[in-house]
Amino acid sequence: MYAKPAIQGLYLLTDGVPRGPEQLACYYQPLLAAGVSVLQYRDKGTDHDRRFEEARFLAGLCRQAGVVFIVNDDVALAVECAADGVHLGREDGSVAVARRQLGESSIIGVSCYDSLERAEALAAEGADYLAFGAVYGSATKPGAARLTLDTLRQARQCFPLPLVAIGGITAANAAPVLAAGVDALAVIQGVHGAPDPVLAARALASAARQADSTRYSD
Repeated sequence: MYAKPAIQGLYLLTDGVPRGPEQLACYYQPLLAAGVSVLQYRDKGTDHDRRFEEARFLAGLCRQAGVVFIVNDDVALAVECAADGVHLGREDGSVAVARRQLGESSIIGVSCYDSLERAEALAAEGADYLAFGAVYGSATKPGAARLTLDTLRQARQCFPLPLVAIGGITAANAAPVLAAGVDALAVIQGVHGAPDPVLAARALASAARQADSTRYSD
């Protein structure tokens, strides 16, 4: 049976800044080398050609680096650029429809926000990982519902799937989130908004690895 790539460690979302191939390589290759485990292409623009070229190029970078590549929201784009999978929010269609388009080997992640009930329903539909947030205040989505660390702990007890936490996470505040049992830290501004993005990525990846080794050392 085909084993899907693991969703764990530092899960970096792109910053939405348009870049050509050389700029993408210069910016993202050092971040991938710093310990990113999953890269999600997140761009809300309407220029399909630009988004396709960026996604296809980043997919290639990720394949070379051994990093999982996920497309946010857009199942058709995930198919076009041969991504490893797609991430679906509340308005992005069902897991079942995405599965028919992407196939059984693709990864389908879902946003559960602060709802264990939503997580239960989506897990039953066949989601491959469950994302919860916002954990802390987020400049990317300032109006996002906040959830407690207790919700993450409950999710860990309820679901065997990989759990992803998002929302205002930095190396300085990641420890309690990891201690709650999440498998991956999804980050935007915690890396892209840092004075040194590569250093920030390295610190977050290290924190996640340390928590993982501690969790399974017994």
